[in-house]
Amino acid sequence: MVTMKDIAMMAGVSRSTVSRVLNSSGYVSEDARKRVEKVIQETGYVPNEHAKSLRTKKTKVIGVILPTIQTETPSRIVTGLGRELSKNGYQILLANTDHDTKKELEYLDLLKVRQVDGIVLIATNTEPELLNKLKEIDIPLVMVGQEADDVVHVTYDDYHAIRDLTRLFIKKGHEKIGFIGVDETDRAVGYIRKKGFYDEMAAYGLTIEKQWIQQGIFDIDSGRVAMEKIMTHYKERPTATIAVTDRLAIGAISFLKEQGIQVPTDMAIAGIGASEMSQYIDPSLTTVDYQNEKAGEEAAKQILALIDSKPYQKKIILDYRLIERDSV
Repeated sequence: MVTMKDIAMMAGVSRSTVSRVLNSSGYVSEDARKRVEKVIQETGYVPNEHAKSLRTKKTKVIGVILPTIQTETPSRIVTGLGRELSKNGYQILLANTDHDTKKELEYLDLLKVRQVDGIVLIATNTEPELLNKLKEIDIPLVMVGQEADDVVHVTYDDYHAIRDLTRLFIKKGHEKIGFIGVDETDRAVGYIRKKGFYDEMAAYGLTIEKQWIQQGIFDIDSGRVAMEKIMTHYKERPTATIAVTDRLAIGAISFLKEQGIQVPTDMAIAGIGASEMSQYIDPSLTTVDYQNEKAGEEAAKQILALIDSKPYQKKIILDYRLIERDSV
């Protein structure tokens, strides 16, 4: 087994020089660096990460807390995150909360005990209990998907995206528009997207019937149930409905098909998320692409900057793309 001492002898340099080359730290002459890198390449030397972590006091592990492993948004974020972190020699440790806010708090404590170098939280709420916990965690941390004043965060432009989507419906001639949201404790998805919808409707002087506003959770079946409530119990029906996620929108379409209601002829539907399924259902779903992998990459860059005490961006708001398909 080749050791760092062997590399130093073969390259004709000291062990500290080899260490500086491996860790990209401190001054090393170009000639010495090339000799060390040549020997490493020829021998296939791989540094002992445990020993390295003892020297650098880094575990090279980032804890990632995510709300679910069953939907595409968090998995895409993790894909971008992992891709960027692996370039820098980091691994990720996943903690799935299953949308349980108590688990979210527990995992923050657990990851601190595991001595991860940093934490990326794909957040679903900004409740005071969570924000207070984040202040207590003395570890570099980046939040994705929610905005908080005292936390480095990567978010989406939820407000303008939903306004653009609502405006698309209005320009298509729809004045009676329903809305399927989620609990407003999820500030980004539940509150901000709903506010954007209300503000855009008000900008065009359009009224919103209370009965057309329904709430689901993050699954297809609850979208189906919400659509049933919109369509079944009231005299006047909307001609279009916006859902705050693709899964809710797909559930809504499922109910409409069962009832023989044509999409988009009788009811136009749109979601948010640009899920893979959205382009293959019939009719294909109008949606908003939030570039989730890019969100993961940006979160990785910020967490690495925090770990290395380098300049970082406190707030990143990513752009979006409206994708118009057959459901509108």
